[in-house]
Amino acid sequence: MSASDEKTLQWLSFSEEPNASEKNESEELSPQIVEEYLSQHSTGMPRKLSDQRRGSFLYRSEADSSSRGLSRTSSMSSMTDKNGLDDIIVTPFAQILARLRDVKHCMNRLTQLPSGDDDSDNRLSGSDQQQMLLDSLSDIDWVLDHLNKIKARNSVGEMAQSKFKRMLTRELSQFSETSRSGNQVAEWVSSTYLDRDDDELDIEKRNARIPMIYTKRIINQAQQALKGNFPKFGVEVEDEDAMEEMVAQLNNWNFDMWKFNTITKDHPLVALSYIVLTERGLLRSFNIDMHPFLKYMFVIEANYHKTNPYHNAVHGADVMQACHVLLGYPVVEQVFTDLEVFAALFAAAIHDVDHPGLTNSFLTTTSSPLAILYNDHAVLENHHVATAFKYLHEDELNWTAAMPDKQRQLLRKMAIDLVLATDMSKHLSLMADIKTTVESSKVAHNGKLVLESYTERILVLQGIVHSCDISSATKSLPIYKSWTEKVIEEFCQQGDRERELKLPISPMCDRYNLSIEKSQVGFIDFIVLPLWETLAELMYPFCQEMLTQLNENRNYYFNRIPESPRGSITDGPGAEERSTLISNSEKRKPRKGALPEEDKLSDLSSIDEADEVAALETTS
Repeated sequence: MSASDEKTLQWLSFSEEPNASEKNESEELSPQIVEEYLSQHSTGMPRKLSDQRRGSFLYRSEADSSSRGLSRTSSMSSMTDKNGLDDIIVTPFAQILARLRDVKHCMNRLTQLPSGDDDSDNRLSGSDQQQMLLDSLSDIDWVLDHLNKIKARNSVGEMAQSKFKRMLTRELSQFSETSRSGNQVAEWVSSTYLDRDDDELDIEKRNARIPMIYTKRIINQAQQALKGNFPKFGVEVEDEDAMEEMVAQLNNWNFDMWKFNTITKDHPLVALSYIVLTERGLLRSFNIDMHPFLKYMFVIEANYHKTNPYHNAVHGADVMQACHVLLGYPVVEQVFTDLEVFAALFAAAIHDVDHPGLTNSFLTTTSSPLAILYNDHAVLENHHVATAFKYLHEDELNWTAAMPDKQRQLLRKMAIDLVLATDMSKHLSLMADIKTTVESSKVAHNGKLVLESYTERILVLQGIVHSCDISSATKSLPIYKSWTEKVIEEFCQQGDRERELKLPISPMCDRYNLSIEKSQVGFIDFIVLPLWETLAELMYPFCQEMLTQLNENRNYYFNRIPESPRGSITDGPGAEERSTLISNSEKRKPRKGALPEEDKLSDLSSIDEADEVAALETTS
C-alpha cells in the first residue's frame, strides 16, 4: 500500500476507531472507492480551511455509545455548496435535514425510469440498487434515533448547544490533565464561557456596591467641545495630518486603536462614532441631530472607566471599528438594512459602558446591587444597555427624538438583543444557534444562506458583535499581545480585591499563580477558533486572513510554554518577585479597596474624580 493510500485510510478513521470487521473491509478498498467515499463523507478539517491551519473541536467526531466506525450514520455529515466546496455539518438539526435530503436523493434515483437506449449507462445495477436501499434505511434509522432523543422543550439550537458542551467539556478535561496551570485554564474557560447549572451555585455572598457615572460636568465639557462649528472629526485634534492617516485606515482589520486614542486626546469612541456613522450616511438617513448625538457620545465615553486596564473606552471603540470592518464586506453589506447596521454599530459602542472591571461572577458572589437588580442574570450586560438608554431620557442627550416611534422602538429592541448577546456565559449557546441556522439554511436552500426572519438576522448580527468583542486574538501579534497584557492585569486586579475580601480567587485572577501562555492557547482553541470558524463559514471567502493570524498567534503562545523557565509568569514568580508584587498590590489598596457604601445612581462624580486622580498618580 502506498503512502498516499495509508494517509487516505487514516482520514477514514479520523474520528473513531472502527471495529475489526470494518478494518478488514477498509483494507480491501481500492483507492478510487476510498477517494469517492471521502468526497461524500469527509469528516476531517473543513475544506475551506488551510491544511496548515488547526481546526476546532467542533470538527472532531463525538464518540457515541455504539462505537461505530465512520459510516453514513457518523456524527458528522457533509454537503457541497454552490462553489463546489465541502461544508462539514456538525449541528444535529442540520444533520437530520441532510440525512433526509440524502434519502430523497436515493428515492429519486431508484424511481427514475429510463427514457431510451442512451440511458443504459446511467441505470443502476441490482447490487447498486440494493446498496442504495440499505444506505437509505440506515439514514432513516439514524434520523429516527436522533428525533427520538429530542426533548419537547429543547429548541434545535439547544440540541447543538448540548452537543457542543459535551465536546468542549471532554476537551477541557483532557487539557486540565496536562498540568496544574492547564487545570486552571480549563476552570477559567468553563466558569466564564459556559452556563452554570443551578446545582453548581454554592457560593458565599459578600456585599459589594458598584456605582455608575453621570454628572453635569461631563455635559459642560461636551458643550465646550462643541462650541461653534462641529469639529472635523467630531473632536478637536492637534495633528490633522496624522488623524487623516488614521481615518484612511479605518477599514483595516489591524487598526491601531491605541494610537487613535492618543491622536484624539482620549476621545476614541466619540471620534470613531462620528466618523463611521457620518461616512456611512446613517446619521443623515435617520435625521439625527448632531448636537445631542455628540453630547450623548461624550457621556457614554466618560462612563467607560479610565482606570480599567481593559474594559475602557478604547476597547469600546475597538469593538465598534471591528464591526464596521465586518459589516463592510460585500457578502453581508447587502444583507442587512441601514437600521440593522446602525443598531449593530451602536450596540458595539455601548456594549461595555460603565464596566466596573469585575466579572459577573464576582458581582453575584458579592451580592452587589446590580446582581440583585438583575437577579444574577447577565448582570453587566443588562447594566450596560440600561445605562446607555437611561441617558436618552435626558432631553439634551436624546438624539432619537426625530425618529419615528416604531423605528426608535426597533432600534432599542435590536440594541438590547445585541448587547445581551455579549454575555460570555452565553457563548456556546449563541455559537450553536448560529451554526444551526447557517447549516440548516444551506441544506434547505441548496448551499445558499438565506436569512428570512428577524430572529435569523439578529442572530447573525449577534454573532458578529460577539466575535468582534473577542477579536483581539485574530489581529496582528503586537496588537494581540497588548490587549492580552491589559485583560490579564484587569483579571489580576479583581484577584487582588478577592484576596482583600477573603473570597476564593477566581481562575486566571491570581497574579502570583497564572500561566498567560496556556491561557491564550486555551482561549483560542476552545473559544475564539470555533466561533471564528463559524463566522468565516458564514462570510466565506472573507475572514480567512483572521483564521490564519489566529493560528499564528496560537503558535506564538504555544511555542513559549516549554521555554518558560521555572519562576517565570507561567509557573508563578520566585520569592523576591512575589514580595515585590505583594508590595505593589498593597500600594493599590486605598484606591482598590472596599467599595462605596452608597449606590449613588444620580451623582457619581466620585468615580469620575477617582479616574482623574488615578491618571494624575500615573503621570506623577
